[in-house]
Amino acid sequence: MQKFTTLTGVAAPLPIINIDTDMIIPKQYLKTIKRTGLGTALFSEMRYNEDGSDNPDFVLNKPAYKGASILVAGDNFGCGSSREHAPWALLDFGIRCVISTSFADIFYNNCFKNGILPVVVSKEELDKLLDDASRGANSTLTVDLETQEIKGPDGGVIRFEIDPFRKHCLMNGLDDIGLTMEKAASIDSFEAKASQSRPWA
Repeated sequence: MQKFTTLTGVAAPLPIINIDTDMIIPKQYLKTIKRTGLGTALFSEMRYNEDGSDNPDFVLNKPAYKGASILVAGDNFGCGSSREHAPWALLDFGIRCVISTSFADIFYNNCFKNGILPVVVSKEELDKLLDDASRGANSTLTVDLETQEIKGPDGGVIRFEIDPFRKHCLMNGLDDIGLTMEKAASIDSFEAKASQSRPWA
């Protein structure tokens, strides 16, 4: 998993509440078990017209936001089904951080397992960040996980809280497999002793 330390990038505003996982990645794209290639399907029902052409009114299709790496979204982001394809699609598009006032629990947990930082802020702070993000190409934010700060284009700073263990995992690029592999020496030692004491097993 890619480490997350400091991210500076364009922030796209998506002030819609209750964005569910079916909006993030519609059900017809769930046939794959690969984590790559889903970026083109991200928000497809809002992002594309019926004929498959880009919807010019959708924020991620606007020239200033096509390279966005931060999403500033409305309350209760990621609600609905528990599909892990949702963070896969965000990551494949290039979104490494989602900022909202609240997240659905399963989506929130899945973000950390895939190298995405979900940041919870207050309603007042979200309004400020949405205003920052509305500046188009000038809507650059810096998200510093070490100091737990979001720095706006005008120099303003918003602090956020995060569980220390989740922070450690993101900063070191550790998913569940990576955490297990940190214990590889202990596991190998245990297996060697078990093999000697129970050769029949």
